[in-house]
Amino acid sequence: MFKLEPRPEASKFWSVASPLLALVITVVIGTLLFVALGKDPVRGLQVFFWEPISSGYRIGELMVKATPLLLIALGLAVCFRSNVWNIGAEGQFVIGAVVAGGVALLAGKDTSRLIVVAVLLAGVLGGMAWAAITGLLRDKFNANEILVSLMLVYVATLVLNYLVFGPWKDPAGYNFPQTKTFEAATQIPRLFTGSRVNIGVILSLVGVAALWVFLFRTRAGFAQQVGGLAPAAARYAGFSSRKALWTALLVSGGAAGLAGALEVAGPIGQLTPYVPAGYGFAAIIVAFVGRLHPVGMVFSAILMSMFYIGGELAQSRLGLPKSLTGVFQGLLLFTLLACDTLMAYRIRFLPSTQPAKT
Repeated sequence: MFKLEPRPEASKFWSVASPLLALVITVVIGTLLFVALGKDPVRGLQVFFWEPISSGYRIGELMVKATPLLLIALGLAVCFRSNVWNIGAEGQFVIGAVVAGGVALLAGKDTSRLIVVAVLLAGVLGGMAWAAITGLLRDKFNANEILVSLMLVYVATLVLNYLVFGPWKDPAGYNFPQTKTFEAATQIPRLFTGSRVNIGVILSLVGVAALWVFLFRTRAGFAQQVGGLAPAAARYAGFSSRKALWTALLVSGGAAGLAGALEVAGPIGQLTPYVPAGYGFAAIIVAFVGRLHPVGMVFSAILMSMFYIGGELAQSRLGLPKSLTGVFQGLLLFTLLACDTLMAYRIRFLPSTQPAKT
């Protein structure tokens, strides 16, 4: 017998160990899942955790996947630390991609490479504008930002589909719902020959450093976090809750929009209905597994990108459904939530009671 006993204060050990324990439990459950599906569990785990890092090219692909996850998670961390629940980063990612794609479509054969700056800036502004809708409705009408931001994801997807099925459809694209391939001048510069890794990796790492400085070394970052942890104390200290709301949503939307711009002007190279890849939702898991800490989110973004690549490999090599990626992501989130109980509670084993002798 055992019971959960409240701790006098949150455990620092389990704040670090909880994500690791959650990963172990996820792997154990995943192993049982492979067995239940009639697949070799060792081969299944190898596909998910070894093959994505088994060569230099595959590590590059891992970085390509991790870049948008990390960028979006960095923005979401600002929101969640501020107690602003932006669940619609996927929509901001899509609109950032749409606006960046619109700028890229303006390029011609003789366009300067400087248009890349305009493409990225357009993505940032597009994501911020989409997040601003949520901010406006929350600020002026006290609308629930969870519902508003989530519903705007579907609106963003409809906007994308309207454009690629309609005005922006490539007339020479054999009636496929896609824009023409962007001109070479708009392509995000790559870091290595023969690899799809681009400057997005550098931008995301700069974002990690910038967020760390903002959160832990500036008064503005302190005000954001106090507003999230103790709104009454923040008001007493003179910190503006409206400013915290708008800062959180605009930073988050801008980061998601930048990720969208990097995706369509980088690996994809055009707008298609498949731009929404679930990065905005997966980044929520990345943020919480990384403990809303910039450095922690680097490792959780790499782990989540391994799930993406592992899911694709499992589909092609083991004949498993693509939805297995979502299964692993969900398992990680739920086991993390369960393991986080150990931060506030300790397990106390009780002596078994012996039946009375007659």
